[in-house]
Amino acid sequence: MASLARRERFELPDQVRRFFEGDWEVPAFPVEEYQDGSAMVIRAELPNINPEQDLDVTVSDGILHIKGERKERTEHKGKHGYRSEFRYGSFTREIALPSGASQDNVTASYNDGVLEIRVPVPESGPSSTKIPVSRG
Repeated sequence: MASLARRERFELPDQVRRFFEGDWEVPAFPVEEYQDGSAMVIRAELPNINPEQDLDVTVSDGILHIKGERKERTEHKGKHGYRSEFRYGSFTREIALPSGASQDNVTASYNDGVLEIRVPVPESGPSSTKIPVSRG
């Protein structure tokens, strides 16, 4: 009879574990973040909104807050029922900014359904410093 192989405990990544435990929180909209010179750039995919009326972007205590509301502008009712898979309603997203990021001179623009926010960040110096060790 073949012996059973020893099973080792396998840890699931946090996102996968939370999914199976019932934490089904899905981000309201996709974002990408990257460094562009001395600015952190955050791009958010937000099609079909009016940025002047439906969007609020603020920075406080090192957190970028993006809040808004997607409104249904038209309603299509057919003879044989009604169906809509579009998402309407309010949305929010909070993004932690890197240490030293400035709340001053933050800019935001909206073009072709993409919100782009630029946050000035200081040039990073060396990430570590070598400490000499002397004999005592």
